[in-house]
Amino acid sequence: MHIAAETFVLCVTNSCSEGHLLAASKSKNVAPRRISFAKIREPLEVPNLLALQIESVDWLLGNDVWRARLAQAAVTSRGELPTQSGLEEIFEEISPIEDFQGTMSLSFRNHYLEP
Repeated sequence: MHIAAETFVLCVTNSCSEGHLLAASKSKNVAPRRISFAKIREPLEVPNLLALQIESVDWLLGNDVWRARLAQAAVTSRGELPTQSGLEEIFEEISPIEDFQGTMSLSFRNHYLEP
């Protein structure tokens, strides 16, 4: 390895010819700025990711747990929850589906999931 002024040269092969050199220029006084997160006094609270996923699935299906949470939020006036479940929103958006001639249509209403 050859060290030149302000340049570090690395020989790729045993013979250090010009065609086989990799070089990286470095200035002596330029160091990357370091940010330390160790100085944060109050740790951030880790969210309950499993509860978020369960609440999301409850909303999508519109099950009894979600409806109970919706009723409780209406009583306590805490936060905003959607009044329709996810599937209700999707079915309302795509319904009715009609054929090109306009003779048939398919509507989604009062969906439910069986155990």
